[in-house]
Parts: sequence; C-alpha cells; structure tokens
Amino acid sequence: MLKEMDQNFVLHSYARNYVNFVKAEGATIWDDKGEAYIDFTSGIGVVSVGHANPRVSDAICDQAKKIIHISNLFLIEPQARLAKSLVEKSGYDMRCFFANSGAEANEGAIKIARKYGEVEGEPKRYKVITLKHSFHGRTISTLKATGQEKMHTYFGPYPDGFVYADDVDHIASLIDDHTVAVMIELVQGEGGVEPQDKAKVQQLAKLLKEKDILLIVDEVQTGIYRTGEIFASNLYEIEPDIIAVAKGLGNGVPIGVVMTRLKDIFKPGDHGSTFGGNYLVTRVAYEVLEILEGYKSSGGLDEAMLYFEERLKRFAQEYPDIVEKSVGLGLMRGLRIKSADLLSSLVEKAFEERLLVLKAGRNTLRFLPPLTISRKEMDEGFARLELAFAQTKG
Repeated sequence: MLKEMDQNFVLHSYARNYVNFVKAEGATIWDDKGEAYIDFTSGIGVVSVGHANPRVSDAICDQAKKIIHISNLFLIEPQARLAKSLVEKSGYDMRCFFANSGAEANEGAIKIARKYGEVEGEPKRYKVITLKHSFHGRTISTLKATGQEKMHTYFGPYPDGFVYADDVDHIASLIDDHTVAVMIELVQGEGGVEPQDKAKVQQLAKLLKEKDILLIVDEVQTGIYRTGEIFASNLYEIEPDIIAVAKGLGNGVPIGVVMTRLKDIFKPGDHGSTFGGNYLVTRVAYEVLEILEGYKSSGGLDEAMLYFEERLKRFAQEYPDIVEKSVGLGLMRGLRIKSADLLSSLVEKAFEERLLVLKAGRNTLRFLPPLTISRKEMDEGFARLELAFAQTKG
C-alpha cells in the first residue's frame, strides 16, 4: 500500500529502494519489520552527529515550543549566533547568507561572483570555471556549473558563462578577461570521492589572488568536519573568497550557507530567502557545530577517521580483483571498483546484508557515515560489507 501510494502520487525522480525506515539511533536504522541496518551514508553526508542525537532533538523541541519562523525582515537571534560561530571556527574574515540547501548556497556563491564581476572594473566579468566530474546542484545554474555532460540533458537553454577544466592544472589556460571566478570541490563527492592535490590547489589559489579572480570552494559535502577540519579549505590551508556550506550542518534539518569575504557585496534586495536561516534550523545547526567541535577537540573524530580509513584499505588489499584503490579524506571515503557491474552488485549485496552504502562517479563505492559513528557500529558495518564482498566475484 505504501509503495503504491508513493508510486502513484510522488514524481519518479529517484530510483527508490522500497524499505520503510521507522526509527534510528546513531548509525543504526530500523525498518517497519524490526530489522536493523547500519548506515554508512548518513543520508548522503547529512546526519553528521548521528540519527536521533539527543542534543539535536532537544534543540528542535525547545525551539519549536518558542518560535520557528518569522522571516528575514527581522533580527533572528540564533542566526546571528550561528554566523558568528561559523566565522570564528573557520578562521576566515567573512559574513554569511542563509539558504535551505547546497544548491541554493552555490546559487548564492555564483550571484556574489557575478555581481563582483559587474561592479569591479571593465570589461564585465562573468565566466566561472569549474571542473569536469564536479557536482554543484540541480537548479538550472548549478546544474550548468556541474562539469558532467550527462547532467545537461533536457533542461536547456542554460545560462551562459560556465567553462569546464579537465583538472586543476588545466584551469590557468582557460582564464581570460571575462573570467570572474573558479569554483571547485576540494574532494569531488558525486564525481568519485576524488581529493584534489594540496600543493596544486595552493598554487591555484595564489594565481587567482594575483589575477583578482575569486576562488569559490563548494564545501557542501566536505564541510562541517567531514574531512577532519570544519572546512576542507582549512585542511588545504587556503583562504577562499566564497564558501558554500550545507548537508552536515543541519543534521537533517534543511540548511545552506554562503560565506564570503566580500562583506558588502549584497545590498538589500539583491538576494533573499523566505525560509533561509529561520529560528529552528539555525538553532539546530549551532548545536551541531558545538557537538562536533567538542568531538574534534577530544580526539574522537580523528580516531574514528583513522580507524575507518584503515578498515577500508584492508578491503582494497584483500580484494584486488574487485577494488582498484581506496580514496577520499576523513570520513568522506570511497573504494574505486573495477567495473560498474561489480559496483552495482556490491551495493545490492550490501543492502541485502542490511548495510547502507552509496554509488558515486568513476565506479566508486562511497562511504559517508555519521561522524560520531561508534566503533561497534563500524565493526558491524564492515562485517556486513565483508559478506557483500564475499558474494561478489571479480
């Protein structure tokens, strides 16, 4: 009945797996039959401090009893506190704009860059260079910013001004008088959990600064301690002009943020959001940041990241007929699988063993567990992954 309801009344935008989850705790989820699954996806990098985290639940309930929404025409106390926390924890001298998703955060980043290119000197600059295999969202602009040709079917005409580089080395040769910004993911998520080379990124950042070209870092998936620091930009030791944030900041409550050093680029009316940064989402996001900062300071986060990485590398060593290599940073990890068929089989077999894992580009088995996942849940998840591998023939 539930499956029929979904199929009859919800647009078929997703290749759904028809399991009905009813409750969760930490990195464990139960379906309506009482079966327990280990979640190595955290809702595609969202549930960063675990399902049903008591501090997050308390923050939601407490705020919901007071006030949830009033609009951005008025001061919103938790929004101001969250902005301060993000800026101070990042170490970047920036201001924040609040939206509802990663795509909206990236839209805001593009608008900031385009306005900068229009008001700062001649000729007008509007081109944004992105990378092939990138993913920046599903709105018309962010879809066109995404450097994957397969994503550009059906929805044109698209806005002009997006140029795709093969890799970081290729970017410099594409810069011209109309280039205003370069937009990159420091670890490509949908593109195959592919980290950029740190030295090359630092060299690029230096070049862009010399040429007065903005560096936009899409931290929608890499941000909020996913790669070990609050932002991957901190890990790469660069200072972006604009950062887009979402996913793990809200632990499931929809939020997106654009942070920029161009503090006065927007004037009233240039940009806006009805729901963005309301009382509920910013109160929750502030709590998430506090939880993760404490976890990072205690050494627990680094410990979990190291253990998860070591366990994955073991799979690469033990199954050379299936796995090419282990990739990623922090708890944004992947195993590069030797064929698309093997990858599909692994995802299917893992689900049969009640383990949730993801696919990503370049035949990658992707892992985005809650950052607070326990050692016991990791061990149980890897035991189930072992069973999936044992049933998959290379």
